[in-house]
Amino acid sequence: MTDIPSKFHDLFYAAPDGLRLHARVYGEANSGHWPVVCLPGLTRNARDFHELALYLSTRSPIPRQVVAFDYRGRGQSAYDPDVSHYNVGVEAGDILAGLAALGIEEAAFVGTSRGGLIIHVLGALRPAVLKAIVLNDIGPVIEPAGLAHIQSYLEREPKPKTFAQAADAQRSVHAKDFPTLTDADWTRMVGALYRETDQGLLPDFDPKLVDTVANLDLSQPLPALWPQFEALAAIPLLAMRGANSRLLSPGTLEQMRQRHPMMEAITVEGQGHAPFLETGSLPDSIGVFLDSAEQQSRSEHPSGRFK
Repeated sequence: MTDIPSKFHDLFYAAPDGLRLHARVYGEANSGHWPVVCLPGLTRNARDFHELALYLSTRSPIPRQVVAFDYRGRGQSAYDPDVSHYNVGVEAGDILAGLAALGIEEAAFVGTSRGGLIIHVLGALRPAVLKAIVLNDIGPVIEPAGLAHIQSYLEREPKPKTFAQAADAQRSVHAKDFPTLTDADWTRMVGALYRETDQGLLPDFDPKLVDTVANLDLSQPLPALWPQFEALAAIPLLAMRGANSRLLSPGTLEQMRQRHPMMEAITVEGQGHAPFLETGSLPDSIGVFLDSAEQQSRSEHPSGRFK
């Protein structure tokens, strides 16, 4: 994938503890319309959202400013010397600091996997910032089998020398869960996951992140986040699940639907954890959901202020 620098600019800002963090900002602030904040998965970064951000900021019927974050230890954000800071609580605080740097007080949020967990934390820390939510293959209950799969492939992370080798390696691990992806999809995926260095290709995250997952004891039940999820019940929500996902079960998705009266749901056929949001009709579906949620909010609060 070839980035188009003119379509976004880089924001560097200080975390609450002073660490230098990074985000991509697409488009301009559109007065009267919510911006969109994109939060990636555990070891992923802002580049995962490039195509979706281009769509929402330039091609959607209502162009929106889009901010895609690199968490600490990922992408262009600095690595943290204290591995214990790689947790969703600290990362939620980092996101709030980035929004403050941009002057954003409210936004729609798109969270893939860990990004969705951070949204749950933001709902507890600062619920007013959340105007609409898209959860990509994540919910209040995480299946241990899905985490075990993540542990397995992170522990055996391939060491490709070229992007072509990287695409082949990722396809060999994940093709069963993603049978509908094209060669272009795999190429785009590894372009976001790896960076070129003097030592060849390397995953674009702090290797210590692997320890935070490897040390999880999956023999014990994982804590569920139903109270945090139910606190989001007044916020429009689109939940997306890969049909082959091992992390988000159909049963959990159904429980989410029952507990959230404003939730819409999409099952993405031919994809697992987590669906590629730039594929098929997903960008349009996300754009339509955001436009509808904003229109509904505007009708309920005609004198409200949007940023």
